[in-house]
Amino acid sequence: MILTLNKISKSFGEKILLNEVDLYLNEGDKIGVVGVNGTGKSTFLKIIASEEEADMGEIIKGNGNRICYLPQSPEFSKDTTVIEQVFLNSNTETKQLMEYEAKTILNKLGITEFDKDVNLLSVGQRKRVAIASALVNPCELLILDEPTNHLDNDMILWLENYLIKYTGSILMVTHDRYFLDRISNRIIELDKGNLYNYEGNYSEFLHLKALREDSEFSSERKRQTLFRKELAWIQRGARARGTKAKGRIQQFEILKDSLGLDTDEKLELSSVSSRLGKKTIEIKNISKSFGDKKIVENFEYTVKRDARIGIVGVNGAGKSTFLNMLANRIMPDEGTIEIGDTVKIGYFSQIPDVMDENLKVIDYIKNIAEIIETSDGTITASQMLEKFLFSPDLQYNRIQRLSGGEKRRLFLLSVIMKAPNILLFDEPTNDLDIETLTILEDYLNTFNGAVITVSHDRYFLDKVVDTILELVGDGTVNHYNGGYSDYLQIKNANEKQFNSEKQNLNNDKENKDNRIKQKKLKFSFKEQQEYNSIDEDIAELEENIVKLNKELEKNSTDYVKLQDLMEEKSKIEKQLEEKMERWIYLNDLADQIANQNI
Repeated sequence: MILTLNKISKSFGEKILLNEVDLYLNEGDKIGVVGVNGTGKSTFLKIIASEEEADMGEIIKGNGNRICYLPQSPEFSKDTTVIEQVFLNSNTETKQLMEYEAKTILNKLGITEFDKDVNLLSVGQRKRVAIASALVNPCELLILDEPTNHLDNDMILWLENYLIKYTGSILMVTHDRYFLDRISNRIIELDKGNLYNYEGNYSEFLHLKALREDSEFSSERKRQTLFRKELAWIQRGARARGTKAKGRIQQFEILKDSLGLDTDEKLELSSVSSRLGKKTIEIKNISKSFGDKKIVENFEYTVKRDARIGIVGVNGAGKSTFLNMLANRIMPDEGTIEIGDTVKIGYFSQIPDVMDENLKVIDYIKNIAEIIETSDGTITASQMLEKFLFSPDLQYNRIQRLSGGEKRRLFLLSVIMKAPNILLFDEPTNDLDIETLTILEDYLNTFNGAVITVSHDRYFLDKVVDTILELVGDGTVNHYNGGYSDYLQIKNANEKQFNSEKQNLNNDKENKDNRIKQKKLKFSFKEQQEYNSIDEDIAELEENIVKLNKELEKNSTDYVKLQDLMEEKSKIEKQLEEKMERWIYLNDLADQIANQNI
């Protein structure tokens, strides 16, 4: 037994998050926590991690059991380097034993400057440092709050495989359903202050939840149907879009009949959009760079009226920049982006529009539109709020009382209420709960217009898109047909073929090198001069980097100066890397010359 919760209760004002809930957690349990935003998932984790106190109840921990906690928004100490932050609360023995492991994990998460001040890192980079800290410090229970936020797809796959092999117990909140499905062996759901326990992974949870709601004869038929549609989809797996759409319709009809639901009752969220003409978005030979960093180069593309496009790429490849160019918030350096006269763009960005938090939720939506027209008729603002899981009581709360996830959901609804015909999404799955994502995916399935989304959520991409554009990071944009799983399969096959061809070239090169070795090796005049001075050149570059690091610390608040220093440091680091590669070559050649003379 790792820990037991007995009759834990927690409220904020009149809102009850936990109502005398019980939980036991045993060695080897890997538990996913799910629930609508605002139900108290993060608070639940904080109580177990002793970061917050419950109003009532007790937590019994096993003797000697240690807990490592990754909060959703980690806090960092001032004047601390990356590696110091990782081991901030660790003893000397742990640091000595785990330093190599920590650096390996940081490398996998895209952090390579271990002595860099954490305050100079981006929000996403700091989250990754916090992940490394949680993983390397020994503990019996690892608590993770949204660990996949700010990770690219390769990092998520690495973390997923790491946690599958992890020998301790795990308690985590995540919206990533593939992540949940592969790692979890139990799911607990928080709903209206209650805790429901399900044995099995995410797929099994969907099945058991549907059974539970059937037995309770819930009046929330919309939500029941959404879960059944979700279950039907995940059991079939990701397929080509046309096949998937037909299969989903057939399965949905079967399920409705088996449940005895009224076939005239509309449970789906109907499409809300304005008319879209023939011309949508035409991208003509655009190029965009920031310094030496190329985002796109000579890129052409025409967005179809019913396009479903996923934008992928490693962190820093420029996905958000690409989306901002389509939204006309950033201009390309070269080329043009032509937008049709009838196009009405709805942009769900990572940074939401500023909300007047003194407004009531219902008034905020009514200020956009009190009534909207759908293919099924008229829907009021209040009805739309209910479809997005804002109960009548919650609609009359002021926005300032909403949780972060609820505000994100409200922002999503505000975008849809403007009846756009082209939707741009920048990481829509961040900070949205699974049930909201299910509603969004269901909505996009009937949306009469184009959808272009940046996302690291593989499940979301598989369900929504039929085309992948991959930003490589050097200006190249690769095009793939299908969802994310199709993209990954094609990419892996291409890499396998490339590696095979590379091996053949290496074999040819090795044979050629063997023939060259028979000739007597010697330095050229230029190589001899370079060999004599390269150690001094490297020492000088390293000294310049040390000086620049000191300048960066002095000018940490001068962002203009800071940017110039960072660019200069980047150039010198590149020169140093080239010198080091040259040093290896010259010293290897010197050894070969010496050996042949023995």
